[in-house]
Amino acid sequence: MFLRKTEGQGLAEYALILALIAILAITALIFLSGQINTILSTIGKAL
Repeated sequence: MFLRKTEGQGLAEYALILALIAILAITALIFLSGQINTILSTIGKAL
């Protein structure tokens, strides 16, 4: 019975870590979108 509780807690911790990573990635993309757009435009024009 204790084993199931521990496994559920571990899965919840992994879910929280994945959610935090997703939030950080989205935030980084929002702040860097202008620079990314410029770089991709430059590459597109070069092709």
